Formats: sequence, C-alpha cells, structure tokens
Amino acid sequence: MNNWQELTITIHREAEEAVSHLLIETGSQGVAIDDSADYLGQVGKYGELFPEVEQADMVKITAYYPDSADIVAITEQVNERLANLTGFGLATGVIQLSTQALAEEDWAENWKKYYEPTRITHDLTIVPSWTDYEAGAGEKIIKLDPGMAFGTGTHPTTKMSLFALEQVLRGGETVIDVGTGSGVLSIASSLLGAKEIFAYDLDDVAVRVARENIELNPNMDDIHVSTGDLLKGVGHEADVIVANILADILIHLTEDAYRLVKDEGYLIMSGIISEKWDMVRSSAESAGFFLETHMVQGEWNCCVFKKTDDRSGVIGG
Repeated sequence: MNNWQELTITIHREAEEAVSHLLIETGSQGVAIDDSADYLGQVGKYGELFPEVEQADMVKITAYYPDSADIVAITEQVNERLANLTGFGLATGVIQLSTQALAEEDWAENWKKYYEPTRITHDLTIVPSWTDYEAGAGEKIIKLDPGMAFGTGTHPTTKMSLFALEQVLRGGETVIDVGTGSGVLSIASSLLGAKEIFAYDLDDVAVRVARENIELNPNMDDIHVSTGDLLKGVGHEADVIVANILADILIHLTEDAYRLVKDEGYLIMSGIISEKWDMVRSSAESAGFFLETHMVQGEWNCCVFKKTDDRSGVIGG
C-alpha cells in the first residue's frame, strides 16, 4: 500500500494561484486550499449558515506527494522558488512550511473531504468526478477531478466568474478563457450556451488538466484548449473574454482584449485582490472598456467590463 506525504504552506492570499502552480510543478499530485474567504456567507448542506469567520490575509495550501518523493529536497526547492516569487510583486508574507506522512486511506479521505457537490449559481453545480449526483430540474452539472487542478470552482474568484458568465451569456457566443487552469469556466460557458470556446493557459500541466476535465463532461466538442501566453497571437474575435488570474497579469491583457472583443461584448476579470482593484479598473478603462458590474467577496474582486459607446445603464463600482 502506498503512503503519501503532505506538505503545507501558509502564504499570503494574493500568491495562492502562483504557489499552487509551483507545487504541481514540483510533483504534487494535488493541492487543497483552506481559505477563510471561502466560508463568508456560505450555507451548510442542511441549510444552516456558517458562523461568522474572521477573514485572514493568509491561506493554507496543502500539497500531496507520493511516498517515493524526496520530500526534503522538494521542501528546499519550494523554499527557493517561493523566495523568487517576491520578485514578481507577490506579497508572500511569512512563509511557513510543514510536512507529515499520510497513509493511502487517510490521503483519500483527506483529499475528498475538501470536495463535495456544490451549487455555485442558480443554474450551475460543481460535482467531483467520483461522486454520484442526480441533477435537479434545470440544474447544470460541471464534473471536475480536482486531483491536479488549480481550481475546483468553489473559490470566491471562480464563483464570481461563474456568476458573471451566467449573467452575460445568452446563447450562441464565442468565448475566450484566458488562464483556463482546471477548465471550469470553459465548461460552464458551454453549458450556458456558448457556441465555441477557446481556452488558453501558459502552463502545459494546466492545458492537460483542462482537457481531462472537459472529457469528464459530455458534449464539450465546442471547447478548444491550447497553450498560450495571455492573448498574444490570438486573432479571432469573441463576444466574451474571461480571465481569472492575478491582478498583475490582468493589466497586461486589457489592450488585446479590447482589440478582440466585439462591439457590445464583455471582458470578465477576476482574481483581483482589493488593494489592486483600482489598478485593474484603470487598465481596462484606459483600453476603452466601461465598467458594468463590480462584485466583491471578502478581499476578492470580480468585474464585468463592456465594449460599448453607450454608457447608459452602466454601473460603477
């Protein structure tokens, strides 16, 4: 019977996505994120509200490695890579590392306890791939295997992105998903009626994971996944562009997004920590977009910008 090793990092929330990628790159078979923001305003499985949770700036990321992995060498490598992240403007704060051995059955239970079917929006429910779940009337199911994913759809940034897609998609649209990660936003776009979705990620692992998750869901032939650096080299227009990535990266795609979004089309951006919201808004508006909707959950921001000459009905945030 195989055993597993658990490595836990406490890191500033803003570095969450970058560190998750880093851990996957060092051989982790999956990461689980414990973030107090996930519980804000949430309802339990029996309808009860979670008690008020004080939101901390730090989140805990737990990575799982096979027993055969050299956890000491991996820890040293992770430490070195984390130190280099500070050069990219990530407020990593105090880095805490801990490791422990985990038996196979404990790993399985620890892993799966983080994920259960979760109703995200009025129409969309995310279901772990190993779970038998019967959809209710009008309910759209997104099957995901979070084993190697960078997002399971339950994080506030993804929830708000899904809500935004639900608001703007009416059917027949072309969507571009920038930094697709687990592929959850592309799958949702297809379920919400988009006719064609182009998903890009700079990370080859993410591209593979997205394809695997897309295969778990039927009738997803309209999604095309490939390696790409933001919107560089992309020439096809879209009705909607969605990007759930770091704020420091989002500001580098707004000009290309304006070039590619059709008139009256939308740019949805999420993954924005509160202190960088003004920077992202300024970048989008300088490119020519108007802010239509601004959503906030905890310290996270999501925004819907529209490419239009008509400012009527546009909501500031």
